[in-house]
Amino acid sequence: MADNVAAIPATQNQLLQKLVTDWSTDQETFKKVHWGKAMMWIFLLSDTFIFSCFLTSYMTVRSSTTMQWPNPSEVFALKIGGQSIPLILIAIMTFILISSSGTMALAVNYGYRRDRVRTALLMGATALFGITFVSMQAFEWTKLILEGVRPWHNPWGAPQFGSCFFMITGFHGMHVSIGVIYLTTIAIKVLRGDYERRANYEVVEIAGLYWHFVDLVWVFIFAFFYLW
Repeated sequence: MADNVAAIPATQNQLLQKLVTDWSTDQETFKKVHWGKAMMWIFLLSDTFIFSCFLTSYMTVRSSTTMQWPNPSEVFALKIGGQSIPLILIAIMTFILISSSGTMALAVNYGYRRDRVRTALLMGATALFGITFVSMQAFEWTKLILEGVRPWHNPWGAPQFGSCFFMITGFHGMHVSIGVIYLTTIAIKVLRGDYERRANYEVVEIAGLYWHFVDLVWVFIFAFFYLW
């Protein structure tokens, strides 16, 4: 009887050791799913909750404020040739980010074909699109700040506009900036042949998941913040 009782903790200890060994070695813990891809999906799920909270809070603030909410077509207009064109900068930014999803998808495709040169070039192009997007966003921020927009004040009405704008677009811009660094690092490693030696380009697809998520979030920000 005593031997049976002692055997139970020993069996549990062996199972725990086996679990630790599986996780500490380069094994696929989830069946048919690379551990890196599974972790990326978990991260993106948590990030979805954060962006959802931000956008829900924005809609709640905008719906409940008694002061006039600024008109996005006027606030985000640019004067070109003496004429004010509404949302032209935002439209270009959106086009750039959507185009970057296309280059990233092609990079994943060529990655699985083990064409490291084209994969690296397409990832570099995607990163360049990201840099362009962030630069245009910096221009947009600068323009609004010079016009008097602050997190606690704006010259066109509801003071909450500034805090909502800087919080939501700033958080998304941070994700794009991190993505640019991430993609550039992976592209360099691809071009160097690191993944060719391993015969595994799945890390390119994992990077693509992150980038497509960032692009998808921008579609919601564009719809709720700039078109509403």
